[in-house]
Amino acid sequence: MTDHSLGQPACLLLEDGSLHRGESFGAAVSTWGEVVFNTSMTGYQEVLTDPSYAGQLVTLTYPLVGNYGINCEDIESRRIQVSGLVVREHCDLPSHGDSRMTLHEYLLSQDIPGISGVDTRAITRRLRTRGVMTGLITTEPLERARARLAEAPRYDDLDLVKTVTTGQRYSWEDSPAEEPSAGEPSRYRILVTDSGLKYNILRLLRQRGCEVIAVPAATTADEMLALNPSGILMSPGPGDPQLLDYVTDNVKQLVGRVPMMGICLGHQLIARAMGASTYKLKFGHRGANHPVKDLSTGKVYITAQNHGYAVDADSLPPGLEVSLLNLNDNTVEGLAHRSHPLFSIQYHSEASPGPRDNEYIFDQFLDMVADFHGA
Repeated sequence: MTDHSLGQPACLLLEDGSLHRGESFGAAVSTWGEVVFNTSMTGYQEVLTDPSYAGQLVTLTYPLVGNYGINCEDIESRRIQVSGLVVREHCDLPSHGDSRMTLHEYLLSQDIPGISGVDTRAITRRLRTRGVMTGLITTEPLERARARLAEAPRYDDLDLVKTVTTGQRYSWEDSPAEEPSAGEPSRYRILVTDSGLKYNILRLLRQRGCEVIAVPAATTADEMLALNPSGILMSPGPGDPQLLDYVTDNVKQLVGRVPMMGICLGHQLIARAMGASTYKLKFGHRGANHPVKDLSTGKVYITAQNHGYAVDADSLPPGLEVSLLNLNDNTVEGLAHRSHPLFSIQYHSEASPGPRDNEYIFDQFLDMVADFHGA
């Protein structure tokens, strides 16, 4: 790998005309995307490989990024998914025993641009005030950059799920430590629809003794039922759920026939399949420290989140109830159905990055599966 891009003058140009000058690292290419910010202090490798960030330029609010390098374990999909990375400072000399390359080398290896030396606090304040907007990372002359940005498609108009989903179904087999005991059959067969799943969802189900099969997002209800699943988990993913009727139509046919759980985009798709509506948040929730209240117990959990859309609580149909609320802005964080084996959460119970406090949700899902099947 050559380092010709490292240290070149670069800029982040936003659609409101603001210009943020810095230095290039990673690949020296021009890339547009929806500019968002994430408030996590660690976990940049998981953020980079989270498919929910497809089509976005991610600004990390923590100032120093890359100090523990890149390893072979903390990846959440088959490739880097962000369109570009915006940081205050990136580290060229990481210090960690598992590090295999620098952040710059990792981005360069997959042709992803980064920009450092910018005021990420100013960018974050601008996004909080004006909302997320399209931006461009570039090393090109300013006039050419402006022309490129003017021609960029709108994030809201793109079906990004089609760019991140698996091409064919596959079974998840991970490390020996996650295998069921020798000779012990799998507890349940769980299908996970891949609208942009993170590997840790598959790991956590496997650790609980399940046979885990990931299927493409467009897999029909009949095709899923033909696999005789004990339960179906609707995965997270990128983009506007209003563009995914081909998924919600399948959900409508599955409700009540098999236990279902949704995470993030999966939560929104279940809501829409039941007749609710969704809307875009001003700047979304992205980070590892969002407080969520369980309305049935009064407990408050600190959660990992990554979403730009939310379910409209006033649009819920009879039988579908709000189970969790975000304490920062009172947006819907969870839904449960009174009669069907069905629930969903807006936050990421699989973390990666973020607190692992909410892994119990997978146990709740499997308890619902057991009750449904009389186990």
